[in-house]
Amino acid sequence: MTDGPGPVHELKRWGTIARRVYTRRLRERVRDCSASPFPFSEFRSILDDYDDDVIFVHVGLSDVSAAFGDDSYDRVCSELRRQFDSVLVPGFTPSFRSSGVYHKRYSRPQVGLFPVLFMDDADYRTDDPLHSIQVAGDYRFDGCDHHDTFGEDGCYARLDDDNVLIANIGTDRLVSTQFHYVSVRADPPYQASSSHAGEIYYDDERHGGVEQRNDTFTSTYTWNRWKLERRLADEGVLDRRDRHGLKLSLFRARDMRTALEPAIERDPYYMVA
Repeated sequence: MTDGPGPVHELKRWGTIARRVYTRRLRERVRDCSASPFPFSEFRSILDDYDDDVIFVHVGLSDVSAAFGDDSYDRVCSELRRQFDSVLVPGFTPSFRSSGVYHKRYSRPQVGLFPVLFMDDADYRTDDPLHSIQVAGDYRFDGCDHHDTFGEDGCYARLDDDNVLIANIGTDRLVSTQFHYVSVRADPPYQASSSHAGEIYYDDERHGGVEQRNDTFTSTYTWNRWKLERRLADEGVLDRRDRHGLKLSLFRARDMRTALEPAIERDPYYMVA
């Protein structure tokens, strides 16, 4: 592992950051969504190709609504529940870093609308006050260290162990919290651990102190999602099923890690440069 990024890595890093800022601003100015309507049966047929019991989904509801209409949340959620025994959805609450308060029932997810709506359908939510996972179904994280988010005994390690299917539905770029797990496991020079203390409310009566171990970048970095997506596609790990402007991609947690690790071993900055 190198002591620090060289000039080539720095150029690549800032190029990745600039591209992310540019594409985000362009997306905000040019369009509200990219998808156009198409039969829901086409979406259903894609899911039919998978016989997994568990799926972890990241959903961009704006594009999904453009494709499937105003009741798109109910239609997509119902179809996922029909096809899979357990559906996992992020419940992220980054404000815990400043507020120090997390309620498993009432803390509203702060990244995307789909996770907010999913609160009413979820049967369970992990104890992680930053990167909680909501679950509809019987899948559980028993025996995991919920307070070491990307640690070797954490909940995201369990997703890797079980090689859980991950789906991006209507997201504008490749999204996966497993990026953090893969990177932390590789121990790159741009990433460090961080701890955040506060109070966790398990229900309306039980609560207690909590210290959450998470990760942080040591400087201004961002995932090079374009490169990672190409790598996963080239390795046969990523299944792209875009339809009528709706971006659809599926891959599995451990498969993603094993596809990326050789490149990270050659270049510790691979994921961010």
